[in-house]
Amino acid sequence: MAMWFHRNVLKATTLMNFDFKYIQHDVDATKVACELKAARFTLLNMLPDPRGSGVAVEQALTTYLSLLQGLLEVPDGSGAPSKLRHAMIFRWTHSLLGTLPQIQQDAVFEASNILINAAIWLMKHASSLCIKDEMNMDDAKEVHTALRRAGGLFEAVEKKFLPMLREKAKEGGDLDPRVLRAYKDQCTAEAQEVSVARAVELNHSPTLISALANETAKLFHEADTALGSLEDKVVGQWRKYLQLKHHFYMAYAFTYCGENLLALDKCGEAIRGLQEAQTHYEKAAALCKVYSTTKGPAPRTGRPDYFSFFKKLALRFKLTLEKCERENGFIYHQKVPADPPQLEMKATYGLASPVEFLMPGPSPMWTPVAYAAIDGPKISPSDTAKLDHAAKVEGDLKPVNEVKVGVTPEAKDDKSCVLQ
Repeated sequence: MAMWFHRNVLKATTLMNFDFKYIQHDVDATKVACELKAARFTLLNMLPDPRGSGVAVEQALTTYLSLLQGLLEVPDGSGAPSKLRHAMIFRWTHSLLGTLPQIQQDAVFEASNILINAAIWLMKHASSLCIKDEMNMDDAKEVHTALRRAGGLFEAVEKKFLPMLREKAKEGGDLDPRVLRAYKDQCTAEAQEVSVARAVELNHSPTLISALANETAKLFHEADTALGSLEDKVVGQWRKYLQLKHHFYMAYAFTYCGENLLALDKCGEAIRGLQEAQTHYEKAAALCKVYSTTKGPAPRTGRPDYFSFFKKLALRFKLTLEKCERENGFIYHQKVPADPPQLEMKATYGLASPVEFLMPGPSPMWTPVAYAAIDGPKISPSDTAKLDHAAKVEGDLKPVNEVKVGVTPEAKDDKSCVLQ
């Protein structure tokens, strides 16, 4: 199994003490504040290393969110907004916008950014699994699940939390609906890459592989389209990745479509399909060169067209095209159509979808006494402007010191992948 990924950086934040200014002298309330600080620190301390345990990160995320629930909703099961939603100030950078943080006095802002950072970790975790010399079925399943779970986290932020935020999303920030949509579609597309690779390894029918590749190409295209109205200096590098993946999987789709048409003795149509595969492949190869020189937040560790999984596709459609042209000259004598053949529009198996994420219930530590012991703050309409000013005065946050996991372009065996 071989895949190549683009990964944006983790978001940076500041440590939180949760020293509520409105807390009364109550043991239970003090314990909640201490546990909030500890749980947040534990989770954030795990995220820089993508090689960690997915189960451990999930448990840490659940623990922190269950404690944070007391700041989002009244912890009595009623679902009513918490009086503590605006009790704390949170600072977060955005994965595409550098190290100057955005500041909001809103627990919904905190929950959204925590989920996005966890989703980015899941994407990086999937990448780290793909660089193993030997990937077994369990590894492939974990990659597939991690990407679908990441897509579910982005979807939860988009659908649940984004409508709740009072402030307008920053252009190109992680809470920009276009950015969230692109992340979600990319995760779903990359999960389907696992399905395509597995279908090829198991020698499934060319029609199924072609349909899966076509669906995967469309998802990459939709992710690219979502970013189309943002500034190129912000999303240019990311878009080049999405575009090259779109053309790569279109080449995949037309390659296997051509093989299927040849098997049906439709040699002329097969030739036209394989010619279309070559056209898309050449576009993908050209975008690889552009991607490698485009500046952006994601580290560049090589060009995908240098890796065997990219070259193997070229070899496949070229050999099949040569075979088709020979047989058409000797046997079929069919006219090559001007238009490419129609691809299968819907795969019958292997389609991926985001795993729905559900917020955990409030922690048992949020007793009625603990909640009552913390008073809600008074917020004035001018606070938003003050917080924006504070972000500029305080300056940039230190970037997350991420553990770099990847392979070099020399590692060209069929089982290698590269992390971007």
